[in-house]
Amino acid sequence: MSIVKGQILEGLVTGITKFGAFIELPGGVTGLVHISEVADTYVKDVNDFLKENDKVKVKVINIDEKGKIGLSIRQAKPKPDISFEEKLSKFLKDSDERIASLNKNLNAKRRSGNRY
Repeated sequence: MSIVKGQILEGLVTGITKFGAFIELPGGVTGLVHISEVADTYVKDVNDFLKENDKVKVKVINIDEKGKIGLSIRQAKPKPDISFEEKLSKFLKDSDERIASLNKNLNAKRRSGNRY
């Protein structure tokens, strides 16, 4: 089976490392899903999202001249339909939370200043 960039395939997780997961594709070929391509959210540990022998759908995002295959689980999933209003609402909520957190930390630093 010929593997082409942009193709979506089903594979088997054969190994997990701190930087990603190795996926065996049809035909016995192995590719790597980098940690940044495992999920849409922040991934601290790949083991929280994948286990060995899991079947996953992956998208081929890169094939270099040495034949190494770059894969993405994140890009293989269909994009959810979110309206503009929902996106805006989520953005405003996230930014309000971040600003509140920054202000809290800033105020705590001001109060605990070094006094000689």
